[in-house]
Amino acid sequence: MNSKNRYFIIYKPYKMVSQFISPDNVNLLGGLDFNFPEGTHAIGRLDNNSEGLLLLTTNKRVTALLFQSETPHKRTYLVQVEKHVTPERLKELQTGIEIRIKGGGYYKTQPCDVEIVEKPADLPSRGHAFREDLPHTWLSITLTEGKYHQIRKMVSSVYHHCKRLIRVSIEDLELGTMQPGEVMEIEEEEFFRKLKIDNWKE
Repeated sequence: MNSKNRYFIIYKPYKMVSQFISPDNVNLLGGLDFNFPEGTHAIGRLDNNSEGLLLLTTNKRVTALLFQSETPHKRTYLVQVEKHVTPERLKELQTGIEIRIKGGGYYKTQPCDVEIVEKPADLPSRGHAFREDLPHTWLSITLTEGKYHQIRKMVSSVYHHCKRLIRVSIEDLELGTMQPGEVMEIEEEEFFRKLKIDNWKE
C-alpha cells in the first residue's frame, strides 16, 4: 500500500456492534480475526442485530466525503420480513412513508428502490434464524438517506416485522461472497472509485 491510510471492507456479523471500544459487554470489531492498524474506525454503522457490509479505514476524512457530500450515495440492503408483502404495501415503501424519528417527530422517507426478491442461495446462515416455513418476504431496498433504524421503521410502518437485515453494497463496493467476520483490504484508489468519490485527493 502506497498510502499511509488503509481501507477495509468487512462482513459485520450478527450480534456485533460497529465499534472497537464500548463500556457495555458486547461483541466488538476488535474480536475479528484480523490485526487492524491503530486508528482504524468504522464509516457509518450497522446496529447490533444487523449484518453485512461495513467500511473501516484509518482515513478520518472518509465519513464527511461519503455522508456529507452533495451527491447522495446508494446503499442496498437485503431484508427479510414477516408475512407476505402486498403490492399496495410495496408501493408505500417505494414512494415514501412516514416514520417516527428521534425527538418524537415524524419524517416522510424519500422515494427509494424496493423490490421483492428470492432469498439468495448462497446467503450465510445465522443463529436464531427465522423459520423458513412461516410466511415471509425477502426485499431488496436501496436508500440514499440513512435515518436512525430507517429500514426497520419503514417496514414496521407497513405492518411487517424485520427479521433479518443485511447490507449488501454501498455504491459499487459489494459484499459478494464474503462470510460473516471476513475482512478484505482494498487499495485506496479502488476504494474511492467504487464509492464514486472523486474529490478524495483534494
